[in-house]
Amino acid sequence: MTQQPDSPLQFTCGAQMPNRFMLAPMTNTQSHEDGSLSNDEYDWLTMRAKGGFGLTMTCASHVQAIGKGFPGQLGIFSDDHIEGHTRLANGIKAHGSLAVIQLHHAGMRSPFEVINEKAVCPSEHDKYNARALSLEEVHQLRDDFIAAAIRSQKAGYDGVEVHGAHGYILTQFLSSKINLRNDDYGGSLSNRSRLLFEIVDGIRTACGPTFLLGVRLSPERFGMQLQEITTVTQQLIDHHHIDFLDISLWDVFKQPEDSEHQNRSLLEHFSALDFKTVKWTVAGKIRTGADVQKVLDAGVDFVSIGRSAILHYDFPKQVLKNPDFKPTGLPVSETYLKAQGLGPDFVTYMKRWDGFVAE
Repeated sequence: MTQQPDSPLQFTCGAQMPNRFMLAPMTNTQSHEDGSLSNDEYDWLTMRAKGGFGLTMTCASHVQAIGKGFPGQLGIFSDDHIEGHTRLANGIKAHGSLAVIQLHHAGMRSPFEVINEKAVCPSEHDKYNARALSLEEVHQLRDDFIAAAIRSQKAGYDGVEVHGAHGYILTQFLSSKINLRNDDYGGSLSNRSRLLFEIVDGIRTACGPTFLLGVRLSPERFGMQLQEITTVTQQLIDHHHIDFLDISLWDVFKQPEDSEHQNRSLLEHFSALDFKTVKWTVAGKIRTGADVQKVLDAGVDFVSIGRSAILHYDFPKQVLKNPDFKPTGLPVSETYLKAQGLGPDFVTYMKRWDGFVAE
């Protein structure tokens, strides 16, 4: 049955989204350098909850200081961060939106100038100037993801999303090209996916059955193989008590890059899986009201909105009012973006994207 954008969505854990719109987790570089919440980050996220997103997800929030991936990143690696997160979770939920934090570690993608030391990786990686984690450090990484989830629950979030996509540390473990370990966390796919599964299972055990738990995966780039990622996706559904999967496709309407799998679209490769009671969302160039409906018609449970959520804080309300809604054209002015709740650092960050911000 085709889902409508305004229909509520119930997760296995009991949490309910009032509609089918999720704010995609987006880098915005506007919190404090110690990882604590800034007013600009608070305003950006709570404004999206007010604008009608049924689930408002934070930016990637790092679970270890060494896992910081960008300046001004919101952290969740210390109890000192709980106060800010409590304020943020309450601010999001005040507008009837589910508050979810994305748990993240950049691994080899932590820039030296950001962390002031060598980045860490499953294996030594010269290109990224990264050193290999010891087995003890892998176990600590697992425990720190779980500890971050416990902090998040204490702060009042409805749930967490474990970031296993986009070439960050859990992707690095999943990748046969990057992960060259010869212990229990390297080699076979079952070994390379072990850390992700241990983190997910540990969070479920620590936070209980009513805490919303999701995982983000991406099937391409950084040595990811589509067949392996669909296998990991199905295993998460079958054995690991998650509530939702967030599949980042870069472009939800594209063909796989691997010619071997171009018999159907990337989206169709995932829609063919048996999701059972697990809900799923996709991200990647869902920009108009028509795009939203097209994705829901493909069997996806809810949509993750990035760029259009930057351009319109109330994108869900606009689409629900007008199914043919199209976002404003680019470029847009700094004044326009500030009116949409972006702080100065976020506006500066958006200037990295060619043609987004007017000169």
